[in-house]
Amino acid sequence: MNATGVATQQNQATFHPSREMPSRQQLTALLFFAISVPLLIPLAWFIPGAIAWIISAVLTWRTGDNPFRRRMGVLLGCVLLLATAPITTDTSDRGFLVLGGYFLAVVALPAIILGRTDPGVIRFQLWPKKFRWLDIFYVAISIPLAWAVIKFYWYVNPFMPQQWWLPEVEDIKETWRLFIGINCVGIWDELFFVNTVYGVLRSIFPFKIANAAQGVVYTSVLFDMAFIGIGPIVVYIFAWTQGSMFEESENLLYVLIVHLIVDYFLFQAIAGAYYPGFSFGFH
Repeated sequence: MNATGVATQQNQATFHPSREMPSRQQLTALLFFAISVPLLIPLAWFIPGAIAWIISAVLTWRTGDNPFRRRMGVLLGCVLLLATAPITTDTSDRGFLVLGGYFLAVVALPAIILGRTDPGVIRFQLWPKKFRWLDIFYVAISIPLAWAVIKFYWYVNPFMPQQWWLPEVEDIKETWRLFIGINCVGIWDELFFVNTVYGVLRSIFPFKIANAAQGVVYTSVLFDMAFIGIGPIVVYIFAWTQGSMFEESENLLYVLIVHLIVDYFLFQAIAGAYYPGFSFGFH
């Protein structure tokens, strides 16, 4: 192998976010990808969704850019998988296993495929490379913000607690199942939407474009799961902030902590709606 080949391999092993303006064809492929996601997943409008998906796939292929083809191709495949997934808030054993299988697939398969062809694009960088007070501030401010936003969400859409099931009489086992389910989904959210979708898009698009597109995927799946009403607005803003924090901190730790903080207040709000006076504890 010559020196150029060695240098190319070394460069591939490190993630280099795209700073170049994509071509019109690449942007159009991304646009139709973003259109196909809500059509196929929450709305289940399969014919127009399939048309948008096919247009994106054809435009992706016609770019002639092999890295672009591979990376967009992986994301297009993930959309097809999620379009067939039973995305609900079911916390039964079967619900955990079936939906968990789909969720595991869309995290594991892109990492395996691109790990072989495009190393460094999907990174499971948990620990921050450097300490930044800005990250700590973001985590700290997320506590009152999460509480306030969920209070507001519940006020505007008081039907929201019914999107999750709990028995009429408080059952500690079912309450724990809901708590575990919400937090498992929260962890998956960041592994897929931010670490995978945003990570892949960021390798081929500038920050604002990649973040805007991952927000569409994030919002579509969570709308399908439970977050109706003003949910798309709330979730999209949250998705944007999570992508922004990941861009700056380059690690999963802070985005995971913030998401688990949100999930704590979400769980409290759901359980409190079913069982007035409920306070999460170990009783």
